[in-house]
Amino acid sequence: MADRGVSALSVPDDWPAHPDPILALNRMGSFDWDLDTGLMHMDAQAHEVFDVRPDEYDDHPETLAKRVPPGESRRLDTAVSQALKDGSENYGAYFRIRRRDGSLRWTHTQGYIRRDHTGRPRRIIGIVRDATPELAESDARSDEAARGEARRQQTSVVELTTAALAHARTVQDVIDVLKDTHGLTHLGATSLVMGLVEAGRIRLVAEGPADSFVPGTRITRIDEPYPMSEAVRTLGPCFIESPEEFAERYPILWPHLTGLNITSAAYLPLIVQARPIGAIGLLYSDRRGFTPEERNILVALGSSIAQSLQRAMFYEQEMDLAQGLQQAMLPRTIPSVPGADVAVRYRAATIGGSVGRDIGGDWYDLIPLPGGRVGAVIGDVQGHDTHAAAVMGQLRIVLRAYAAEGHTPATVMARASVFLHELDTDRSATCLYAEADLSTGVLQMVRAGHIDPLVRHTDGSCRRVTVPGGLPLGLSAEFGRLDYPVSTVELDPDETLLLCTDGLVEQPGADLDDGMRTLTALVDTGPDDVRDLADRLIDVAAERGGDDDVALLLLRRRGPDTPRSGRRLQRHVAPGDPAALAEARHMIRTAVGVWGARERADDIELVADELITNALMHTEGSAIVTLRTLTGSERRLRVEVEDSSSALPRRREAGESGVSGRGLLLVELLTDVWGVEARGGGKAVWCEFVVPGQD
Repeated sequence: MADRGVSALSVPDDWPAHPDPILALNRMGSFDWDLDTGLMHMDAQAHEVFDVRPDEYDDHPETLAKRVPPGESRRLDTAVSQALKDGSENYGAYFRIRRRDGSLRWTHTQGYIRRDHTGRPRRIIGIVRDATPELAESDARSDEAARGEARRQQTSVVELTTAALAHARTVQDVIDVLKDTHGLTHLGATSLVMGLVEAGRIRLVAEGPADSFVPGTRITRIDEPYPMSEAVRTLGPCFIESPEEFAERYPILWPHLTGLNITSAAYLPLIVQARPIGAIGLLYSDRRGFTPEERNILVALGSSIAQSLQRAMFYEQEMDLAQGLQQAMLPRTIPSVPGADVAVRYRAATIGGSVGRDIGGDWYDLIPLPGGRVGAVIGDVQGHDTHAAAVMGQLRIVLRAYAAEGHTPATVMARASVFLHELDTDRSATCLYAEADLSTGVLQMVRAGHIDPLVRHTDGSCRRVTVPGGLPLGLSAEFGRLDYPVSTVELDPDETLLLCTDGLVEQPGADLDDGMRTLTALVDTGPDDVRDLADRLIDVAAERGGDDDVALLLLRRRGPDTPRSGRRLQRHVAPGDPAALAEARHMIRTAVGVWGARERADDIELVADELITNALMHTEGSAIVTLRTLTGSERRLRVEVEDSSSALPRRREAGESGVSGRGLLLVELLTDVWGVEARGGGKAVWCEFVVPGQD
């Protein structure tokens, strides 16, 4: 089989081939360089590579100087010398030669160094070849790589700008991103202008740098001969590729731009839903013309900016609506309260990434009540949206109505909780209601899941007032618990009551008690004036930030220049309890004597006895008798009798016995002033007597 295999092969006569034909077929020439003599022999193909005839080359490398430019020769000599010195076995280098026609051609050489037994280089055997096609392909790849890199850089312009604009929430935020130095760098522009379409005109909203504004372009018509107007008018980009083109197309604008060294510009329409909302102009000082890729990139950039502007416009519109709703839900004005200084503040939350959600359900209110009393309310409906604000508004109104009807604080809170539950919403609310009698300084407070109030004393110290509370509003009705215990606190003259929502207290990473201690310390060191103190607390909340809104109410009871109570006594008289009635009479007689009103003791005791008797006879419940003194421009003694009947007293003619029906006549005759106040499901009949002397 071996013989048959060998005979079957047709072996050429010149096989194997000599190296010279192989080198020639690959357009390579060879050389043999004797380093001792300095002679370098080259074959015919090497002559062709160097473009020299055999008679022009005398085996001395120096003869090739006319083909190898000096700079290339030095670079080649350096490569060879370095290889000889560092003991390398070979070297390679690209260099250019100048052909007979003067053109330059890339050449590559590869040399193999032969050394003797001592390591001394004696001979270099190598090849040379025409490297022009190879480097041409490499140059083409480099050019393509450069173009790809340029495309990536241009694409990154859109990506970087879009990323920066993603955090812009308002139109001004968009403008700030584009005007920022880094923004201009990303865009590759020297300066920019941007205008928004308003009522058929273009209003300039941004220009940069600061000295690039062109007079007369603040507001322009869409039909005027300006590039921005053209972009808006045609809904297409306007590219200007040279100063000459700029001067020719826009002779009115160009003279104002000559100082900026502008060489080209791109004006892009900002289009949203096929409608122009504005235009942006990018002006360059280091380029002329735009490639198709660059034009596409800039158009995409304009689209990205337009989307950001639309999002910002929607945000501002929703913010205007939300803030308008918020302001409509909060009290428009705070009434002036005799005997008190009041300050209220509200700060909207800033919810990152929540467009149109910088409002919430926090509220405050101040409710004037009969008898010089006032109701102070602070509350927080769950959520940060327009629905929370709407629920807050309804809750504020009904709570005000219940308080104005004269209900006790516990009843006001319980009815508000039932109302919120029946409102058929998924929101709950916390609330604190304080009813203050500024003449006596007595505060009656109820709390529905809200944080405790603070009281600042006359020496500047501040303390947290612990108020037992019930469930948040809207939940107590659901769970069948409407118990809101009432806490009584006395507020001395020049002391301040502070009510706030948890946005002023809560801090990231800290519990509520730590927040209350921090707030107490702030109040301790705060200014005396309630308005200044309120400003400081809100400023601190703004500096701290946070994702919750803040409502704040400060009420400071004024000093001795306002009517105040020297004494206050109260007695509960149950029906069918003669002993309680006798004790009430004894309390009145004793108090009148001790308080220096003996001259009117009989009148006061008689009127009080009449009011108590009427309350017990004409109602089914008990009576609450309150006796107190008021000091002001004149000293007064006030008697109040509260019952559970909402029926108001009325005059009646005396009966046959000559006694019944004379009660109100007696009250009018003996008192200096009297009246009736609604108190929830009942009423309070009160009267005052001017009495001489001091406490």
